[in-house]
Amino acid sequence: MAKYKHFLGLGIAGNFALHLAQAGELEEFKEIITADEAAPKGMFPFYLPTTQNPLQKTNLTAKEMLLTYPLSNDTIQLPKESVNVQAEPEVGLICQLEYTAGKLSKITPTHFGAYNDCSIRVAGAEKISDKKNWGADSKGLSNRLIAIDKFEVGGVMDSYSICSFLRRNGELHAYGEDVELTGYSYFHEKLLEWITNQILTQEDFGPLEALESYIDACDNPQEAIISIGATRYTEYGESTFLQTGDEVLVALYDRNTYSLADVIQALKEHEYEKENMSVLAQKVH
Repeated sequence: MAKYKHFLGLGIAGNFALHLAQAGELEEFKEIITADEAAPKGMFPFYLPTTQNPLQKTNLTAKEMLLTYPLSNDTIQLPKESVNVQAEPEVGLICQLEYTAGKLSKITPTHFGAYNDCSIRVAGAEKISDKKNWGADSKGLSNRLIAIDKFEVGGVMDSYSICSFLRRNGELHAYGEDVELTGYSYFHEKLLEWITNQILTQEDFGPLEALESYIDACDNPQEAIISIGATRYTEYGESTFLQTGDEVLVALYDRNTYSLADVIQALKEHEYEKENMSVLAQKVH
């Protein structure tokens, strides 16, 4: 996982219907007005690849913890504090970033994989990012990524679905709903346009932060990992927080190759390296 240490880490909040309500985060976004009711609420940083502390730069409010590399493909390390933590199953995009006159001008997704935007559940956090990175091994990305032929209708991602499970005491429990990736509110070109515009225009307001300033502080990274939003929880997932000894499982699978039953059987048998499937399996410590 160390190969992504120079990648910018960004996430999207509210890109799947009902998730924010399930996560208890609607109140935090009540002042955020979007042009489109279905639009995501905003973006947040989860990792800033810079050796310079952004706190030392004028007008930047980034927390120092965002400089800690949080990604792991096999471990979730719970915070030292006694707080509730939930897995957030979603899709992570590996992206190339291009700039024109120092400003972000193009985002090109090249690969996608199973991602866990693991989050602390606390009320009254100042920023979304305060709940997203509490140290090493607080996030997850599968080491099995799938190449993107084109990030538009008709591309490889259209036939993929995402599901997630929690293995506790040897039993597999459905944690997130089994949904098609095209079920995201914003996807394909519409999503890329929204991300680019959001990075250029998002201000330090409410739970959001001024991302363009952070990117400038990181000297305009050429690559990024962008998580595109958590999917809906099952009733079990909505009410179950992580405990030491659990195993979080997020799977992206090609519906032309596998049924959900096939995926569940593979996960039960700890078969995580299958063609046309990206599985993230993280033990909780």
